[in-house]
Amino acid sequence: MKNFPVKKNETIEVDIIDLTHEGMGVAKIDGYPLFIEDALPGEKIEIKVLKVGKSFGYGKVITILKSSEDRIPVKDQNFTKVGISPLQHLAYGAQLTFKTNQVKNVMQRVAKLPDVPVLDTLGMNNPWGYRNKAQIPVRKINNQLQTGFFRKNSHDLIPLEHFYIQDPKIDEAVITIRDIMRRYSIKPYNESDNTGNLRHIVIRRGYHTGEMMVVLITRTPKLFPTSKIIPDILEALPEVVSIVQNVNTKKTNVIFGDETILLHGEDKIIDTIFDLKFEISSRSFYQVNPQQTEVMYNKVKEYAALTGNEIVVDAYCGIGTIGLTLAKDAKHVYGVEVIEEAVKNAESNAKLNNIENATFTAGLAEEALPRLLEQEIQPDVVIVDPPRKGLEASLIETLIETKPERIVYVSCNPATLARDLALLIEGGYQVNEVQPVDNFPQTTHVESVTLLTKAV
Repeated sequence: MKNFPVKKNETIEVDIIDLTHEGMGVAKIDGYPLFIEDALPGEKIEIKVLKVGKSFGYGKVITILKSSEDRIPVKDQNFTKVGISPLQHLAYGAQLTFKTNQVKNVMQRVAKLPDVPVLDTLGMNNPWGYRNKAQIPVRKINNQLQTGFFRKNSHDLIPLEHFYIQDPKIDEAVITIRDIMRRYSIKPYNESDNTGNLRHIVIRRGYHTGEMMVVLITRTPKLFPTSKIIPDILEALPEVVSIVQNVNTKKTNVIFGDETILLHGEDKIIDTIFDLKFEISSRSFYQVNPQQTEVMYNKVKEYAALTGNEIVVDAYCGIGTIGLTLAKDAKHVYGVEVIEEAVKNAESNAKLNNIENATFTAGLAEEALPRLLEQEIQPDVVIVDPPRKGLEASLIETLIETKPERIVYVSCNPATLARDLALLIEGGYQVNEVQPVDNFPQTTHVESVTLLTKAV
């Protein structure tokens, strides 16, 4: 059996030398790494060893013997327990540096691009209260319906009333709806035996319009007494223009089910990006940080460098937010999206804004791009904004074959970005610049916008 330099349940003093990409402090004992939550570089800490593995272990802070200059008071220790604000103890300027370094590290290690310019992360003036959407689980705690968030790596609900990273109006709405549900003895969901009814309360709020949507996720279509619940919500929350019930009968971690029942208004709210209006449905993907979305889209505009003569392809167009913000400066925008409902939203949003030079298609971008070429339509600029898994290999091959002058890559995962950039470079592109953007303050997530051009 291998001998480790530490033992489980041992109490030791360590020096924190680094942060992982998940925001955990790193200490080393005779070269053996220990990962410690709520610890910062430069700190000396007394820890209890929680777990010892073959390659690394985990520890828990007992006492901070020497604090980092970047340590600040936390809003709520529960936020660390549930994982919604893992960097809340780190000063915001240091958070931005941490995120810039994340991107630089993957550019060096994964993409093998040590010299690519990675700019300083663009942050917020106020890095709190930014989220325009909340998905709050509902469970029974102490014999009453309770809202909060799950402890990390578990489904044990920790009751919370203030999340601080969310729009304060959303926090207030969740508490209001919770109390209404208690008033009418609505049964909270019991995950262990798939009983009870109310599973989640989902709130969306337009940052610029103030319009609010309430989505009640239930296990069954029955929600009594609806005739009293709906008027009570509308009276208590005048901003609410849409109330939707979504039914999820399955014993699953997935929040939304397949059946949607409209209880009030329409299944949409309206918000704006720049001077454009966008309809957002209960199931639509929409950036959760509206202030930083505009910062990020400004960078997309800058990198696209449109003069009015370009053909632009928005390869993961969603409800059309990026493509439509570029349309007035382009000859024509072609948006492609695999989710048909999102394509319908994009078409509605084009009409809503009287934009006639945008065409949206349901399907895969790697199939849509060759069809454009067959019609003798050559894309000049392609925008990609994929999910965390990054670009499909087939799309990368298609981009290389299509040869647009510019590719603007919007990423929510530095690791998959770096992987994809390496492949695009092999295909004849060069990376001009990477601009990280902090869309998720107090968390370890970092978005970025990257400009690629054809290599000379």
